[in-house]
Amino acid sequence: MNRILLGNSEIFPSKVVCIGRNYIDHINELNNEIPEDMVFFIKPNSAISDKLIFPKNQDSCHYEAEISFLIEDDKISALAFGLDLTLREVQSKLKQKGLPWERAKAFDGAAVFSKFVSFDGDISKLEIELYINGELKQKGDYSLMINKPYDIIAEAKTFLTFEDGDILMSGTPKGVGSFKLGDEFVGKILVDGKIIIEESFRVS
Repeated sequence: MNRILLGNSEIFPSKVVCIGRNYIDHINELNNEIPEDMVFFIKPNSAISDKLIFPKNQDSCHYEAEISFLIEDDKISALAFGLDLTLREVQSKLKQKGLPWERAKAFDGAAVFSKFVSFDGDISKLEIELYINGELKQKGDYSLMINKPYDIIAEAKTFLTFEDGDILMSGTPKGVGSFKLGDEFVGKILVDGKIIIEESFRVS
């Protein structure tokens, strides 16, 4: 099984629980409708990676930066910078046909994470930034989330169980787009303006 790192410890999540359409501006940039209910999808353990690898046999792939949470005892115990990689053209075709998104969201390497950092502070102070080749592409924070992390956890628990070590990805702010081989990503998680996580990825 694939693993994440929390300090020097290895953790093997059973799954990544993701929420879609959780930032108004991102909904608008993709011309989607604001959902009446939370939109969930799952990425399997096989999607987890600490490397940013362009998917094989694809011409295009989109990045989506997300504040990501480690769940233990149904509570947030740590956080990381995460990338929800998406085959947008594939996803659009699937949505048009009313079909599931797994081909576009759950492929190997589609859930990229920095190292996780233990966290017991105020999650309402969290912010995220993504730079690609030195240019700020995405910036968002807790206040912009339609559904807040603990509300997402509570709703998810109405139909699934969080195993200790599972991950919650809390949605992406506006600014998603395509990337290419050789691009340099820098992801940051901030608390009240102070950087607590900064990780670099080079697309291979």
